[in-house]
Amino acid sequence: MSRAVLQVFEQYQKARVTFVQTVADLSTRPQNVEALQNADVMSLLRPLLLDNVPSIQQSAALALGRLANYNDDLAEAVVGNGILPQLVYSLSEKNRFYKKAAAFVLRAVAKHSPQLAQAVVDSGALDALVGCLEEFDPSVKEAAAWALGYIARHNAELAQTVVDAGAVPLLVLCVQEPELTLKRISACALSDIAKHSPELAQSVVDAGAVAYLAPLIQSVDGKLKRHVCACLAQIAKHSVELAEVVVEAEIFPKILTCLKDVDTQVRKNSATCIREIAKHTPELARLIVNAGGVTAIVDYVNETRGNARLPGIMTLGYISAFSETLAMGVIVAKGVPPLMDALVREPEDHIKAASAWSLGQIGRHSPDHAKALAVHNVIGRLLAVYLNEDSSEDLKTKAKRAMKAVIQKCIHLEALEPLLSDAPRNILKYLVHQFAKVLPKNMDARKAFVTSGGLKKIQEIQAEPGSKLREYIDQINGYGNAQRQQTSSATHRRTELVNIK
Repeated sequence: MSRAVLQVFEQYQKARVTFVQTVADLSTRPQNVEALQNADVMSLLRPLLLDNVPSIQQSAALALGRLANYNDDLAEAVVGNGILPQLVYSLSEKNRFYKKAAAFVLRAVAKHSPQLAQAVVDSGALDALVGCLEEFDPSVKEAAAWALGYIARHNAELAQTVVDAGAVPLLVLCVQEPELTLKRISACALSDIAKHSPELAQSVVDAGAVAYLAPLIQSVDGKLKRHVCACLAQIAKHSVELAEVVVEAEIFPKILTCLKDVDTQVRKNSATCIREIAKHTPELARLIVNAGGVTAIVDYVNETRGNARLPGIMTLGYISAFSETLAMGVIVAKGVPPLMDALVREPEDHIKAASAWSLGQIGRHSPDHAKALAVHNVIGRLLAVYLNEDSSEDLKTKAKRAMKAVIQKCIHLEALEPLLSDAPRNILKYLVHQFAKVLPKNMDARKAFVTSGGLKKIQEIQAEPGSKLREYIDQINGYGNAQRQQTSSATHRRTELVNIK
């Protein structure tokens, strides 16, 4: 009789094992998720989290994590069924396999939205997850670090709760562990914390993270380098002081080699890190230039396409903005042609706009800088982008500002003259004004202007009496007529000499 009773319990246990393992397997395939949801699988899995058989508990948690990972509706169902408190309680009690599965569920819920991440925090999960960072098993640490990163990434408030729970020093310790996966996830979590504000980035710096992250730039593991470069960029972007902390960790010139990495994301993240440093001060920009950074960034912009180009394009603009010497360094490094290429060939307007802005920063310093752009027909290209009906308002604004900045410094009138035929009134004003400024001081330019037909083009412009444009045209007419008289007189004298002879 006792054998018969025991057999019933064994069958019941086998049925639970079969059920929970089958559900965990079914939940890996998206086509099954809706059917499982309609069968109210959550309410069936919930009691199995407290089962007295560890393998059933773990499989139940794994199934819940996979379902919650699928979409926010299922993640909300996990929260609505009161499952989170059970998971949090079990995190501090159960074996390492269950801890890993429970942390996976918390991560899967937290990833979808700030509201769901807040629900995880409200369930008391942070202390339990931070405790898991001190576990001996690296896979438990990975699962906890991953969950903490997903909570922190949504906004500054959630990131601050992670910091307040004491996670940052333990994440920095995890970066120092030998396991690559743990290093990657911990660096990623630190990045998710640092990105929100200077204060949060400072908390990462104060824990000594930079000193351990910076050497990992030279790691052979591409995924680790991605996260390290991203984390350093998120720290450096907030302030001069934080950027200097990153620079003092001696990332230059090591990080420049990442611009040639086989991993496209490593290249983009390292370019982003360099951009976040370059934007702050002339001294930091000069440090990048002295390390050979301009040539490396120019090569990067030449070799990449699409959004990956953007950090390189902006870096050249930031460096050029600070001084004419730094801008000339970009010109000498042949930085203008790839920026022109991006302006003309990139399909996305925000990339074109960044290129227009950077070209404006290069050309605005002096006549020499403006000429370097003019010989590449940059002004003409900017005008074409500005006149294109499909261009966004932001692109048109940046193209106009860049044109204005370059035109006002350009004394290479041969490059400006062809634009007189196509430029709209608001651009024509700057062009004509530049001719009015340059012609009185340059006799050769006046001669060329008259003989090339430039004066005729100016005289054909219809401008309102009393307007600035009219004023500039009248000034040029005065110089042009005087030049024609001088040319005519000189021709007449030469004719008389010939006749006398």
